[in-house]
Amino acid sequence: MRQIVLDTETTGLEYSQGHRIIEIGCVEIINRRLTGNRFHQYIQPDRKSDEGALNVHGITEEFLKDKPRFNEIVDEFVAFIKGAELIIHNAPFDVGFIDNEFRLLKKHVPPVSGLSEIVDTLVLARKLHPGQKNNLDALCKRYTIDNSRRELHGALLDAEILADVYLMMTGGQSSLLLDAQTTETRIDDNEIRRISADRLPLTIINADTEEAALHNAVLQTIDKLSSGQCLWTQLDENRSTN
Repeated sequence: MRQIVLDTETTGLEYSQGHRIIEIGCVEIINRRLTGNRFHQYIQPDRKSDEGALNVHGITEEFLKDKPRFNEIVDEFVAFIKGAELIIHNAPFDVGFIDNEFRLLKKHVPPVSGLSEIVDTLVLARKLHPGQKNNLDALCKRYTIDNSRRELHGALLDAEILADVYLMMTGGQSSLLLDAQTTETRIDDNEIRRISADRLPLTIINADTEEAALHNAVLQTIDKLSSGQCLWTQLDENRSTN
């Protein structure tokens, strides 16, 4: 499965008031592994950012003055996200702005929902952690993800952080970057790796009662989110009936 984690920065909160996108950041995940493939672009919005928005992202009008306009980067952006599942935190905000940019173009581009399926991690987080803070900083703290570089919001940085958060929320496999060097040097998955007969036996430490209870709670959450398709739960049930 190809997934794209996406974030944007904008000149303000409402596209209906003429606000525009000034940055798009996307990172690619294939089969739950970060590939290192990304799309990142600053965009000239032809207007100033609201003071509140500027305080959030720090992207100045001076910095953006020589950047391309949205119509100059739209083809590359659409090609990058088309057919993938989009992972977005508070998706209506980002999708609303992107669809607005599409509408402003002279050429026809379908809405985001016509290009990709969308997963809203804010909705997912609220199901997993009802009644708790579920913004990106709170989720980083909850899942022990380092966001110390996040002094200001940035679309690419936030997409990278959200990728880690999403992988942790949906199974715990995070930040498996497969760059060219790693691909060239990794051991073939089918290669047999033999353990020396002289190796000391491994110490087996069984889970205590509290750890087992926490483990079962996680399995129940996964089973609920997957509509009863959690393989670990099914295996436990099969063992108990045999």
